[in-house]
Amino acid sequence: MISATAALLLLASCNPKTYKQINYLQDIQKDTLMAMGINQGIVIQPQDQLSIVVSSRTPELALQFNLPITSYQAGSEIVSSGGANQRLMGYVVSNEGMINFPVLGTIQVAGKTRWELQNLIRDEIVAGGYIKDPIVTVEFMNFKISVLGEVTSPGTYGISGDKITIFQALALARDLTIYGRRDAVEVIREQNGQRKVYVMDLRDTDIFSSPGYYLQQNDVVYVVPNSVRAGQSTINENYLKSANFWMSIASMGVTMASFAITVYNVSRK
Repeated sequence: MISATAALLLLASCNPKTYKQINYLQDIQKDTLMAMGINQGIVIQPQDQLSIVVSSRTPELALQFNLPITSYQAGSEIVSSGGANQRLMGYVVSNEGMINFPVLGTIQVAGKTRWELQNLIRDEIVAGGYIKDPIVTVEFMNFKISVLGEVTSPGTYGISGDKITIFQALALARDLTIYGRRDAVEVIREQNGQRKVYVMDLRDTDIFSSPGYYLQQNDVVYVVPNSVRAGQSTINENYLKSANFWMSIASMGVTMASFAITVYNVSRK
């Protein structure tokens, strides 16, 4: 039985139709250049947590624009000016898309990229006459995505930086299983109070132009199971027992028939 199963799997792997089902980017032209769209980066949304650091050639002037650094130990946090375990405090964007920034006050940040926010804060600091040469760095502190469905390692993954593609997300989850549909990978996105689902075909280069190709914070990537996996979910234990029972009966019948033929041949000699 095991040998027969292995043979069937081997034949399936040699079937050209199988390649059409599992190979990525099948229509890509090798050794040719493809135009790339400009990735504008992810935009800030309510409930995002931002790290904003202002620096200058005169550190004491920049200090008023920076949140304190906390040290933490065993789950507790205390304000500290030093220590081995330190955590930079961040700004949580309100539901209205605002943050309260030191000295400058309330700033509308939702809908902006981190580079746009950097320029905005820098310009306001200069215009207010606080610092002549401020350097503003904005980073996302809670950029994460979730990968579910027919992948090897489903889970939620924290992302450093602010750029990740659908292929990189699947690589974090150690790729699709053999039961995942390459033509129906869903990216579920919540943005501006709305939820949108992008369905993408990993086998087609049109995926590069999909709005779901570059992921946003809190996106959920869901790999739909194929018909084989879906069929397995409908098989219950009683059916398996029944199938095994009839397979045993058939195997016993073949054995008895073989034994009868052997006895008959021996008796003729």
